[in-house]
Formats: sequence, structure tokens, C-alpha cells
Amino acid sequence: MRPRLVLIGTGGTIAATAGDARTLTGYRVTQGIEAMLAAIPGAADVADIRCEQPFNVDSRDLGTAQVLRLARAADRHLRDPDVDGVVITHGTDSLEETAFLLHLTVRSPKPVVLVGAMRPASALSADGPLNLVNALLAAAAPASRDRGVLVVMNDRIVAARHAVKRHTTRVDAFGTDGTGVLGAVTDGRVRYAMRPDLPGTAVFSLAGLRTLPPVDIILDYQDAPAHAYGAAIQAGVRGIVVASMGNGSLSPAAVRGCAQASRRGLVCVRASRVPDGPVTDADGGPMAAHALNPLQARIALRLALARGMDRAGIGDLLQRL
Repeated sequence: MRPRLVLIGTGGTIAATAGDARTLTGYRVTQGIEAMLAAIPGAADVADIRCEQPFNVDSRDLGTAQVLRLARAADRHLRDPDVDGVVITHGTDSLEETAFLLHLTVRSPKPVVLVGAMRPASALSADGPLNLVNALLAAAAPASRDRGVLVVMNDRIVAARHAVKRHTTRVDAFGTDGTGVLGAVTDGRVRYAMRPDLPGTAVFSLAGLRTLPPVDIILDYQDAPAHAYGAAIQAGVRGIVVASMGNGSLSPAAVRGCAQASRRGLVCVRASRVPDGPVTDADGGPMAAHALNPLQARIALRLALARGMDRAGIGDLLQRL
């Protein structure tokens, strides 16, 4: 029996076109998922594919309600015995955020594969068609079972936990060789070199989640002012993630701002603006994000607050993720 996949289109560059084949910026989302699939030679032959289009937007326009809707859809399809895997097309601007939320909320032996493109479909060297075929191949491959949520871009298969956009324009923006690269799709063959260590169930249940508490990210730097913390408190956020210096080092303003926020009942977390390396624990002050970057720490904190976790529980969670 051929693999049975659900292909969910959400928009992004992979679904966009421009007026000139040489134009790589300034494009618009114009293609629906069914038309996109039909336009790629051989794509529909990979599996029995059912298409779904909950929305069709640039990923910079996505909000919490849409991402949670997408997560519930993926979870629902994965529970269907007639579905072997799910592929999601997504814009690359916020793909890593959606991928990490799915990593925390969706767990199944069946693969979930996110895919996007760095160049519009109208470009002379569009990367979307091959990316999509490779994503379908990865989702259809028996070897992809029990590997969690994946991102397939530029021939690489990357664990969603480690997916980060590292370049603004190049087609190899995701998954530079190293942490998080699980395997590759080469000449139509899916090959894995490693398997991620995953919990047996999702870290957070999607049941009843329709929104998430607001959490701000505040960048720290030399001569940083404290007013951003006051503004966040006044705006009613429930938590603050500081994209701090080095190993979670805080400027004097950040120390004062986090202390003020904590007195108001907000949960503050120290992540780092440095791309690689953990943030270690320190006595007093905001808790450490450990191996999570600021975007990931924000998502984890929002989910934790939505589930009513206390400070000790959140600290333990951040250390485990």
C-alpha cells in the first residue's frame, strides 16, 4: 500500500510569486496548496496525498490562534489510522517558532514534516519544488517514524527542536551541518544518521488551548534602558524573556527591570542573544533558559503559564527541554 499523507498548506515564500523570474524579494503569496502540488512533476506520485488549506499567508503574519489551529489539525490527522504522516508548507520567517511549538505539543510515531522555501516559485532557481518533494519523501519513509517533528530544507532533515533560520536569503538558511541535522534526502532517497531523544508523549497537551498568555522578549545590550520592562508590565504580559549577553549576563537596567517585573508577579527568564551555547543557573534573579534560545524560551514559557505551572515547575521544564 502506498503511504497516505496529509499536505497542509499555510502559505509563505514556497507559495509566492513575483512579476519577474529574477526577483527574489517583494513577492506575494499567490498559490494554493493543490495548485502547487500539481505544478511539481512527480510530487503527487510519492504517496496518496490529501490537501488541506487552513490559511494562505506570509508567516510573518501568523498569530497564536492560527499556529494552535495548525497544531490541532496535525494532531487530529496523526490520530487517524488512515494517515501515515503530515507535511506542512510554511513561510521561513517564523517556521522555527511553529516547528518548536509543534515539537512541544504534538507527539506521534508518525512523522510531521515542515517545509518552506527561500525563493519564490516564480524564481529562475526556485528551491520550493524540490524541497516539497523531499519533504513528502521524508514523511512517506518508514525510517522517519519516531523521529518527532522535522524540518526538510535544502536536502537536509533537521529536528524541529534545533531548527533555526541562520541566513536571511540563502537556500541553506536552515540546518547548517551540525546540531540537529538528523539526515538528508539525496537523489530521492531518505537517509538518517541519528535519532533524537524524545519523550514518549507531548510535553504539553493541546486540549483546551485556544490562546496563550503574552510573553515579551527584551534584548539586552550596553547602556540598555529599563523602560522596556516597565512597558511590558504596563501592557499586561505574564512573563519576560531577556535575550541577554553571554552566558545570561544582565545589564544593570535588565537586573532592575526583571526585579520590578518579578515583584509584579511576572516570570522572567534569561536566554542568550549568543547563537550557540547554554545559559547556566545563577543564584537569584531570572531563571535560566538553559539550551533554549529566546524564541524557544518564549514559546515554552507561554505554554507553561497557560497550564498553570509554578516557578519551580517552569525552571525544571526549561532545564529538561
